[in-house]
Amino acid sequence: IEGGLSKNSSNEDDKVTENKRKKSVRETAHLGNSKEKNKIIDYDSQLRKMQTDSYQKCDMYFGKWVRDDSKPYYPGGSCPYIDRDFNCHLNGRPDNAFIKWKWQPNECDIPSLNATDFLERLRGRKRLVFVGDSPNRNMWESLVCILRNSLRYKRRVHEISGKSEFKKKGFYFMHSELRQDYNCSVDFVASPFLVRESSFTGRNGSFETLRLDLMDRTTSMYHDADVIVFNTGHWWTHEKTSKGEDYYQEGNYVHPRLKVLEAYKRALTTWARWVDKNIDVKRTQVFFRGYSVTHFSGGQWNSGGQCHKEAEPIFNETYLGNYPSKMRALEHVLQEMKTPVTYLNISKLTDYRKDGHPSIYRMKYKTVEEQITAEQSQDCSHWCLPGVPDTWNELLYVSLLKAGRASVGS
Repeated sequence: IEGGLSKNSSNEDDKVTENKRKKSVRETAHLGNSKEKNKIIDYDSQLRKMQTDSYQKCDMYFGKWVRDDSKPYYPGGSCPYIDRDFNCHLNGRPDNAFIKWKWQPNECDIPSLNATDFLERLRGRKRLVFVGDSPNRNMWESLVCILRNSLRYKRRVHEISGKSEFKKKGFYFMHSELRQDYNCSVDFVASPFLVRESSFTGRNGSFETLRLDLMDRTTSMYHDADVIVFNTGHWWTHEKTSKGEDYYQEGNYVHPRLKVLEAYKRALTTWARWVDKNIDVKRTQVFFRGYSVTHFSGGQWNSGGQCHKEAEPIFNETYLGNYPSKMRALEHVLQEMKTPVTYLNISKLTDYRKDGHPSIYRMKYKTVEEQITAEQSQDCSHWCLPGVPDTWNELLYVSLLKAGRASVGS
């Protein structure tokens, strides 16, 4: 799979690309109804507005959720690329109010995600890659479905998958091509820690470790992509890291005990050094998506935590949780980097959305007994699709627009 523009794109080439993009966006307006046409035709004024000082200074991550009946970007149950565990509509979730919300920043308005324009920015063998854990797979599936829904010929979206279920352990690669129309791809690479899962052989035999000083072996799959969206966070828990005992490794030394937050900081430092050394900023735009908050009530993911009765967002900010300490660690690492990394700080805006999780709607249940059992093991960590990850992709799109580039990679 190849991708990217020439590293030496000139300003003149950039203008030509932008003119072609505008022309194509207008020409493809017929894909939607007349209301959609008006949105597209008015879009250039939105772009100009986003280059103003007020927009550049606007913090998109402080705001509130407001009702929006024009949502979602794609009908529930219509996209074949959504994992069963995230497909709440097909799994029988009876309400749909949770998909009718829009994120509204306090200081500015942000445009909706214009899928046709997004595709134009990826046109010509460009690659956008999500790298990280299963919430990033949530985000990848969301974007593929948004882009697919804008196409007249949806069968031209092809998926090449290494794994069919997100819960299967191991590193895998999800590749979605948009051939003929745009010749681009949107990919997902599973790397839940970003650093390398390994093993160590000592006096007491061999055991699994996590190399905090080495990047995961999947880096060859994405190092030359045009846009990379990283994340890591949900696997950094006491339970999933052997309680920090004889698990974290640096060089030939395995720490007898190390706290999760300290290990997370060291892993992020390894990631940052790799990015600074290996990413060509003339070609690749780098993003890091923040931690998406969980909403387990009455227990945790492995102790009966629930969220299936939540039907609307949190509206009172005083009920939000504390800002994740992992994100403070991330922000410190980002500040020290040489490479410009756009931080998609979705933690707080996601914290409001206790209503957006699959909960008990991860599958269709044949009996009442099956559903009762499901209530004891709910998913209040991932997100229904359509749903909250669509907003993450809106913010990704707006961030690309704020960068002011005619096309991705130029």
